[in-house]
Amino acid sequence: MDTGGYILDWHACDLFPERWIDLVIVLRCDSTLLYDRLTARGYKGKKLEENMDSEIMQVLLDEARESYKEEIVVELRSESTEDVEGNLERVEQWVESWRRDRVSGGGGEE
Repeated sequence: MDTGGYILDWHACDLFPERWIDLVIVLRCDSTLLYDRLTARGYKGKKLEENMDSEIMQVLLDEARESYKEEIVVELRSESTEDVEGNLERVEQWVESWRRDRVSGGGGEE
């Protein structure tokens, strides 16, 4: 991990030390849409309830803000194809910027 350049896809902040992280992206979704997505995946009962409560109470966003510097935590909407495409473009731009900073000797963040 010392060299950087990794993308971690995870849903908890307590596993990775702050020194490893350059950017935290928290994807958010309208709770009605999330409910439909989760039930389509077969979520029910306690698992469905916990996921819904977590989104409504913005648990993951708050955990990210508590665990990492405010300037590296980004909240993105993920409700439509357009959102996903825009998010992808934004992440690609950030990765390119990160690479340029490393080549030029900078240590810049988003």
